[in-house]
Amino acid sequence: MILQALAKYYERIPDAAHEGFQHNEIPFIIILKKDGKYAGLQDTREGEGKKKKGRVFMVPKAVKRSSGIAANLLWDNPAYVLGRPKPDKKKDINALIERAKEQKKSFSERIKNTFCDNLDDAGIAAVIRFLESENYEEIFSHPLWPEIEEKGLNITFQLDGDTELICQRKVVINTVTNLETNSSTATQTCLVTGNQDMPVRLHTNIKGVWGAQSSGANIVSFNLDAFKSFGKEQGHNAPVGKKAEFAYTTVLNTLLAKDSRQRIQVGDASTVFWAERKHEIEEWFADIFGQPAKGDSGQDKEAIKALFKSPETGARPVLDDSTKFYVLGLSPNASRIAIRFWYAGTVGEVEQNIKQHFEDISIEHGQNQPEYLSLFRLLVSTALQGKPDNIQPNLAGDFMRAILSATPYPYTLLSSAIRRIKAEHEITYPRVSLIKAVLVRKARFYNSKEKEEIGMSLDTNNGNVGYRLGRLFAVLEKIQEEANPNINATIRDRFYGSASSTPVTVFPHLMKLKNHHLAKLENRGRVVNFEKIIGEIVDDISDFPGHLSLDDQGRFAVGYYHQRQDFFKKRESDN
Repeated sequence: MILQALAKYYERIPDAAHEGFQHNEIPFIIILKKDGKYAGLQDTREGEGKKKKGRVFMVPKAVKRSSGIAANLLWDNPAYVLGRPKPDKKKDINALIERAKEQKKSFSERIKNTFCDNLDDAGIAAVIRFLESENYEEIFSHPLWPEIEEKGLNITFQLDGDTELICQRKVVINTVTNLETNSSTATQTCLVTGNQDMPVRLHTNIKGVWGAQSSGANIVSFNLDAFKSFGKEQGHNAPVGKKAEFAYTTVLNTLLAKDSRQRIQVGDASTVFWAERKHEIEEWFADIFGQPAKGDSGQDKEAIKALFKSPETGARPVLDDSTKFYVLGLSPNASRIAIRFWYAGTVGEVEQNIKQHFEDISIEHGQNQPEYLSLFRLLVSTALQGKPDNIQPNLAGDFMRAILSATPYPYTLLSSAIRRIKAEHEITYPRVSLIKAVLVRKARFYNSKEKEEIGMSLDTNNGNVGYRLGRLFAVLEKIQEEANPNINATIRDRFYGSASSTPVTVFPHLMKLKNHHLAKLENRGRVVNFEKIIGEIVDDISDFPGHLSLDDQGRFAVGYYHQRQDFFKKRESDN
């Protein structure tokens, strides 16, 4: 189903490559006169410093390389085009030069063999004359040549005065397309389309998956003897026709391109999304789930506002329809690409599930904090030192799948958030939002009696012992802070871990310590107020429990957070 959806999307790409072609970055173009003489070197790159990127052109499909010599058609790196190898201090220079000679010979021979019936074409003839002349001194003396050679940047050709590359000329497109169509007469039933087509032995590399090989990797791959079935090798084990293979690989490489608006990074999963027809969801899906740009606070996202305010304004929900919508998460797996998660639903379902997600994670917060927390901010809050690289590998994909399908959030979100709170003694807005969301959705999904137990703000009627003890801990900390205004470390820094997991070992001592702190307060009205709050909290608690379950440890954190937010809110109203 994944490959079928991708292949169907190919029909929607306006500037899709021709069969046998692909879009590839070409940083430099050698300009030739019709007699094959060198006319100049064009730098197509844009940007500054390390961010310089060459322009992307439609060129003949790249060959699959391992350790052998195989040349691309009319474009390649300096070793193949001009016989100049990329410097490598670890290898013998003489061996590199000899190999480059063979590579250049392979490059020239492939052009002659491919266009044996079209050698009189002006572009093809100019390239052959240039390569045979071996008069490259003007290129090697160009100021940018050392960088081209050192980095092994791709090069191709263009006739002086033309607007298209030589590899984009009509004769090249027709020749390559015919070769693709007539390369074999044996056909099989394509597993993607169900039509008779020539099966592809090796599938085109998929590039752009974060963490995968820079040269690309495959989703469909059979490269070991153990993968053989009934004597069939490589792609013949799962026959995919040339048209379907070309369509799905072209679409994936287009969606995964660096400037694509239809890709986001979800943890270690490079995630792409698309609808079966052109739809506005493709324009702003990345704004909801993508990583915010540097300097962007992520507050008040317009796309999320549109979802929640349509009932208020009476406007039709922007996503309320049955258009098919797909989300695909890919991650590297050795030399292959693994499917991390796959979602196939409708735009209307996605709308409802996204709204439900933001309702589940919503919780009271400060005025300067974002109203809607992005997926990235939530995941980072569970990572060591708040670094994206430390997000658990499977967590992001499982979280995304739960959001899209409206199923319970992965339980590891709860344990990860609690673990980070205990380690760093920071009960933050994103962490508590996650904890609250996991507990609320779990209760709803399993029809628990505690479905409405946790709300957005302080609930004085909540009788759960974990929630009450979290509130109590926040009150005791507040008393300590007011009794010792310049204190560096509070009871949260010393006792939070024990108080939230084994309350009986900590709270008796803290309750005694509380009396000492209250005695320091000069405002007796404040003392009475604190005593009243504590009495209300411990009214139904006869004994401190010896142990709290993981769920109750989560409620402890929410109760603490709610009580602290209530203190801040009262201070603001007092002011």
